[in-house]
Amino acid sequence: MAEQKSYELFFIFSMNLNEEERENLIKKFCDLIKNDGEIEKIDKWGKRRLAYPIKKEHEGFYVLINFKSGSKVPAEITRIARITSGILRHLLAINKNEI
Repeated sequence: MAEQKSYELFFIFSMNLNEEERENLIKKFCDLIKNDGEIEKIDKWGKRRLAYPIKKEHEGFYVLINFKSGSKVPAEITRIARITSGILRHLLAINKNEI
């Protein structure tokens, strides 16, 4: 198995999504991670006010996922997040605490 690194994946979901749609998106990305890695923690921050409007929305649902995976998973997550409706923003970074 290739070397795994620790990552943080942060999402801001649109408040136009209902709870089921949001949970399905979270599950979709978790399944993608599990193909070549493992989920360490999912932290749902909930509804928060945005610092500035994104796509004319003023609130979003925040979720942080900590995981370990091989090098191909982050690129695939980014590709899919960019084309998935309902995601206002995403950020994927190497967990600096693990280095």
